[in-house]
Amino acid sequence: MVASLGTLKRILLGSVLAVASSLPAMADTIYVSNEKDNTISVVDGETLAVTETIRVGRRPRGITFNHDMTQLYVCIGDENRIDVIDLSSNKVVGRLPSGPDPELFVHHPTENVLYVANEDDNMVSVVDTKGGKILAEIQVGVEPEGMGISPDGKLLVNTSETTNMAHFIDTSTKEIVANVLVDSRPRVAEFTSDGKHVWVSAEIGGTVSVIDSATRQPVKKIEFAVSGVSKEAIQPVGIQITKDMKRAFVALGPSNRVAEVDPATYEVRKYHLVGQRVWNLALSPDEKRLYSTNGVSSDISVIDVENSRVIKSIPVGRAPWGVIVKP
Repeated sequence: MVASLGTLKRILLGSVLAVASSLPAMADTIYVSNEKDNTISVVDGETLAVTETIRVGRRPRGITFNHDMTQLYVCIGDENRIDVIDLSSNKVVGRLPSGPDPELFVHHPTENVLYVANEDDNMVSVVDTKGGKILAEIQVGVEPEGMGISPDGKLLVNTSETTNMAHFIDTSTKEIVANVLVDSRPRVAEFTSDGKHVWVSAEIGGTVSVIDSATRQPVKKIEFAVSGVSKEAIQPVGIQITKDMKRAFVALGPSNRVAEVDPATYEVRKYHLVGQRVWNLALSPDEKRLYSTNGVSSDISVIDVENSRVIKSIPVGRAPWGVIVKP
């Protein structure tokens, strides 16, 4: 029996609605730094489309919010500064100083202070965001990049790519209290929500070291293996850990995968296939979605965390690098 045209239309409409309902609508706004376009892409979390493009300085990479999320700070690597964007107008309204070639930074959880990794002078700059000046500089290893801060703001961790160390810094004294050797080319440092551990990715080493914050001793080294992908292509960079510490995600660079890890056992649960050369990651505020920047394919991937699947790829600017999400 052949279905009528009206019946077919109803079936097709039902299928479309079913697919649409499976993609949870979000009122979030996603901000993506495009390293080669010198722009920030603004993505609507409901439509999953770029709504605006903000012009910034040359080679934007790290991005973060101020405390009330009214401003966005952007590391401008080739101009040795930080651009300040007003999020009500999406315009650059100011600049902050940094050392040469700022790459990643982190905002103190309660104070108006940014800690900036300056790749070209082996320093971490302490920047007063209200006064617009550098308060101090902390000598670290060669090619500093990753910046992580404990939830209470007392402990800062910087990674140095060439020295292959995670430097633990007391934020009150601004002095290094421990140097922890990790695998080759450490990139990102991410604290767990309880502050007990910090995860450090090693891009060339192909591992993530989990370090005890109190003892400054590694407690676990996580390794990765993707079927059909060479070991050399598995290069851990960005890390995100859910607040309940039940899920962790690690971007694996040229393997084009995001690893989903069980923080209780440190076992890899799944590898999500995303865009080409995945760099950094950001969870949505409700942690129902994960966004990845894919530098070679110039898009971001959207992962439905609850259903553990990639649901969309969104074209942005060239060489997307940093990503952050505002509710």
